[in-house]
Amino acid sequence: MDDVERFNEAVRLLPCALRERAWALPAPDKRCVEELRLRAGQRMTALMPEGEVNLGGEAVTARDLELLVEIATGASVHSAREMLRRGFIACRGGCRVGLCGSAILSGGEVTGFRAISSASIRIGRERQGIADGLLPGLFRAGAFRSTLILSPPGGGKTTLLREIVRRVSSPGPLGPGNRVGLCDERGEIAALREGRPELAVGVKTDVLDACPKAAAVMMLLRTMNPQVIALDEITAPEDTAAIGYARNCGVELIATAHALDPEDLRRRPLYRDMLADGIFENMVIIRAAGGRREYELVGGEVR
Repeated sequence: MDDVERFNEAVRLLPCALRERAWALPAPDKRCVEELRLRAGQRMTALMPEGEVNLGGEAVTARDLELLVEIATGASVHSAREMLRRGFIACRGGCRVGLCGSAILSGGEVTGFRAISSASIRIGRERQGIADGLLPGLFRAGAFRSTLILSPPGGGKTTLLREIVRRVSSPGPLGPGNRVGLCDERGEIAALREGRPELAVGVKTDVLDACPKAAAVMMLLRTMNPQVIALDEITAPEDTAAIGYARNCGVELIATAHALDPEDLRRRPLYRDMLADGIFENMVIIRAAGGRREYELVGGEVR
């Protein structure tokens, strides 16, 4: 799929009353939309690289949000219960519907939503080629070295992670390709559908999705003999413990974290110990500049 086709897949998740507003966007804008955002009582917006754009029309209703969930789950909320428990629904084409509202609790855990107040449809984008300038610096003596990708939320970490995974796991000028174990907890990196990735992640990549990252790292180590393990958004102590264990097993890592820069990362206790252990040799910082994203590579052992 190209960018417009992926946009159209996202729009098909909308109730009919909202689709026309999204389809009315000019083609160049459709290629850039990162999310469609629906909030009850507000007009629908499109998240662009420069910010949210109001799409006009009538305000989104509670019924619109209910219909969105029905469409995204194929009218089978029961079959998507586990995804709803996590607050999102993984859909065709790499789209992900995130949900907010009045949660239903059972045993202290969220089991669904009594009423939905807002939703975001994140559009899975492939940006093949964006890592070309970075890749040579991610290798030492012909071998890939562990790399951490930094940016604020929505800064393009997942898109860059996917492209690095694709290139590292595919034969090319830098070598024969590595066996990569991909932890895709939210199903938005590879977007597995009937066991096949809908987004390109390379020919030697094994994907484990819908599994918490820490557990997925350990499962991949036990079952798939990876040379590299990739995971999105290190957010919990169990994540850092799992990747530390993987490094001690001789496996390289590709991961992402929410931070502006290395100094911002070091101020957070969760990451401080991980950096002190020298787990990552490379760091890539993503910055927004004039509606574009720029990538800065910080090489050498990062502490």
